[in-house]
Amino acid sequence: MASARGLWGCEDPSRWAAILARHEEVVRTRAGPQRQLEALDRWYREDLPAAIEGRAEKHVTRDELERVLAWKLARGRFRPRLQQLVATNPPELVVKRSAAAFNLLPDMQAAVTELCALRGVGPATASAILAVGAPEVAAFMSDEAVSSVPGLPALQYTLKHYLLYLRQVQERATALNGGSTTGLWTPHRVETALWTWAVGQKLCPHLLPNLSPSSATPEDTRPSKKHRTQAN
Repeated sequence: MASARGLWGCEDPSRWAAILARHEEVVRTRAGPQRQLEALDRWYREDLPAAIEGRAEKHVTRDELERVLAWKLARGRFRPRLQQLVATNPPELVVKRSAAAFNLLPDMQAAVTELCALRGVGPATASAILAVGAPEVAAFMSDEAVSSVPGLPALQYTLKHYLLYLRQVQERATALNGGSTTGLWTPHRVETALWTWAVGQKLCPHLLPNLSPSSATPEDTRPSKKHRTQAN
């Protein structure tokens, strides 16, 4: 049964869309009363993509890199040392490296390597930058999403491990699109749904819809309008 195997074991796009639609509620629960994650997540999914797309050449600034790292740490495990390291990067170097990384896509190995030349940036942080600026090819390397993909070796924060995970997520996005050319499902959305499912199961399972086929409703068959527009 899909629910017993987790979201990854479900091949029905409507179930995935139903989980994705609960993302904001799960983020709100994860954020708690301080709501730092809630504000950062909204910025990461709405404001930052628009800022990157509006530039003549895609890149992120050092301030944006620091905020992406803050989002990553609020979403997962807090590591203050990384914030100190990232802050030591010269602003012009962050722009240069991130612009070069986006220009290297779809060569994900080269793009991640370029970003990892920045201090305090590893494959996971690099993937967060690429996912928000190029959601059609990249996915964030969250612990929750990586752990949801069966058949991967024990989690390692390495480029090799990220590429193994990303290949699976890209294939799942293609499968969920079912041959459609509209690309409603991207690797970025697949990761978001996996994170929502994993965290929701731990913190607020009552918010999550059932994965059994009989629980679908017509409006659950596609990602929500907000998620469709944010990841273009």
